[in-house]
Amino acid sequence: MSYKTILVHVDESSHASERIKIAAAIAMTENAHLIGTAVTGASRYLPRGSVLADVDPRLSAPLDFLQDRAIRGLEEFESAVQMLGLPSFEKRLVDDEAGGGICLQARYADLVVIGQNDPQEATPLVMPDFPQYVVLHCRRPVLLVPHDGRFDTIGKRVLVAWDASMEATRAVGDAIPLLRRAHTVEVATFNSDANRQPGAEIAQYLKRHGIQTELLQRRTDGNVGAALLALAAELGCDLLIMGGYGHLRFREIVLGNATQTVLASMTIPVMMSF
Repeated sequence: MSYKTILVHVDESSHASERIKIAAAIAMTENAHLIGTAVTGASRYLPRGSVLADVDPRLSAPLDFLQDRAIRGLEEFESAVQMLGLPSFEKRLVDDEAGGGICLQARYADLVVIGQNDPQEATPLVMPDFPQYVVLHCRRPVLLVPHDGRFDTIGKRVLVAWDASMEATRAVGDAIPLLRRAHTVEVATFNSDANRQPGAEIAQYLKRHGIQTELLQRRTDGNVGAALLALAAELGCDLLIMGGYGHLRFREIVLGNATQTVLASMTIPVMMSF
């Protein structure tokens, strides 16, 4: 198993270069094709060109402005991956809002790379719930890059959050290409029965894939997401693998406490699967 197609969200934000660098590094390692996708923020159902001018000429100028911004992001993506020497890549310009556009493109990718929203750099092209929306809807593993910090390595020392749920199971399976290349993989369980050996079966599963793990048992009376981030910092990890939990309620995204905490407060890249 390997990643053969990787999708990265591209825009004009100051954080785009870091996620492009990470996506390109994984693509180089996996010998994968990298797709940089920029979205204009305009609905894909909106008519364009001469048809749009007939509907309302006033709409043409703002839509051209949005398209120009997206194109500039793609130009920066192309320059960055060429400098890194990535042999196989392409850029795509998509007329859609960010969440819907990335989720649609994700159907044809093995891994999706997006950024954590930065409240200090809000943009009308990306809704505040963009990361949550993509993780919940794209049905692909999503690698989220924090908006603060530089990440010169990723996946050397990996922390896996394990609770034997379907989401955690999928996250581990999705992460196998990264876990195979890791120097250290630590599997953490929280508040498990002390009379059992939690994580032993997933450790055996990973061992059959050639992945050696260390098992860690922790207890917390607080939020498990905060405890995970604290443990990752304590161990010096550069990647967190975890399952996510959430659902839609009256068009509102409702996330589990641990998922919401990690998405809001991540300090290292996080790979999440639903």
